[in-house]
Amino acid sequence: MTNTSGTQSAAKLQKTLGLWHIIIIGLAYIQPMTLFDTFGLVSEESHFHVPTSYIIALIAILFTSISYGHMIRRYPSSGSAYTYAQKSIHPNVGFMVGWSSWLDYLLSPMVNIILAVIYLEALFPTVNHWVWVILLTAFMTGINLRGARFVANFNSIIVLIQLIVIAVFTWMIYTKLQAGFNADGPLPADERYQLWSLEPFWNELTAIGPLITGATLLCFSFTGFDSLSSLAEETKDTEKTLPKAIFMTALVAGVIFIVSTYFMQLYFPQAPGTYFKNIAETQPEILLLVGGSLFQSYVLAFAIVTVMASGISAHAGVSRLMYVMGRDGVINKKLFGHISPKNFTPSYNIIIVGIVALTAGFMDLDIVISMISFGALTAFTFVNLSVISRYALRDGRTKNIKDIVSFVIIPLLGFISIFAMWLEIEDSALKFGLWWAMFGILYLGYKTKGFRQPAPQHDEFSDH
Repeated sequence: MTNTSGTQSAAKLQKTLGLWHIIIIGLAYIQPMTLFDTFGLVSEESHFHVPTSYIIALIAILFTSISYGHMIRRYPSSGSAYTYAQKSIHPNVGFMVGWSSWLDYLLSPMVNIILAVIYLEALFPTVNHWVWVILLTAFMTGINLRGARFVANFNSIIVLIQLIVIAVFTWMIYTKLQAGFNADGPLPADERYQLWSLEPFWNELTAIGPLITGATLLCFSFTGFDSLSSLAEETKDTEKTLPKAIFMTALVAGVIFIVSTYFMQLYFPQAPGTYFKNIAETQPEILLLVGGSLFQSYVLAFAIVTVMASGISAHAGVSRLMYVMGRDGVINKKLFGHISPKNFTPSYNIIIVGIVALTAGFMDLDIVISMISFGALTAFTFVNLSVISRYALRDGRTKNIKDIVSFVIIPLLGFISIFAMWLEIEDSALKFGLWWAMFGILYLGYKTKGFRQPAPQHDEFSDH
């Protein structure tokens, strides 16, 4: 990477991350235990078919992860979807993708603050929530200022314990079902077959629309896989390592989600309101109902750490996106394009994201998740379109079956899968996202002198 402006810091991001560092950061960002938090909301939206919604989301994500891999090989930049659309379609399109992606990346750390506060309030109900918001934000910001390798090392043990907790929890539910009990009580003898049943996936009342609506909410659960592309400039052998890490992260997370929620849906077969007082914040109640108060206390205490690990990874991703947009000059270069010469981190951006995360004290979880869905779907849509534009249309890579499958059919399937989710996105998310996009268009008009010139961009890559 070259330094193109005297206003930029001479320092640059350092390549210190290997395959497993990336996967660990991705799983920490995804935070597998988030399945406890979203279960009630998605169960309601999908008409009690959470694992099927996860399958739909995973299919769309895997197609899209392949598209991310193609674009990373061509443009190994920390700008992610913003850079891919900018270089493959048009600089102005790239700006709008980056602007919309802020709704995903910038709000993700805030979600983790909100979740951590929910758990802390369950354990310490007399403490004012602003105490937790401020302390957690300061901690998350401080860890990120130390650098991406430090973030990966901090997260590895946390990810391992999360997987153990999910395995133990799933085993508890399995043993209860095997003994003939679910959350409603003893099962009639003729219904015990349901331990291995297709009911959580499909039955005569299943409808495609609700399943896809549930899948759009679950895009939030997978947002960590795409943020890994923002670590391109800190990954060793980027073109080989990062595509593999992104696909593996999405696949591992998806399998965990589907298997775990299959047993959860069997155990909680009816409307989530039957079991939970607040279906948008179900983790505390699920842990209590399945494992008892002692299990709940231990896991909630650890859950605070897991959401912070996720928040730290999300914080790392958005600060890199802001850095690339600042380096390009579409937002203030001196502020956003700065790299700390000490820790080689975009330190100003990390601090700014921390300040934004403080607004978690005012926000509700379901509102923030719905807004994140808009940003995530925008990024996913244009990554798939960028592959078609770059490889098939501009480079003419359609001369053989392999290229047609790789650069037309797979990204087209990814686009169709994501488009189906757009059709079922919540009205509030769509409305807020369109307002946000309108402000972006107005700013872009100002930056491009009434759209008479393209948005500025960094000349790091050749377009041919």
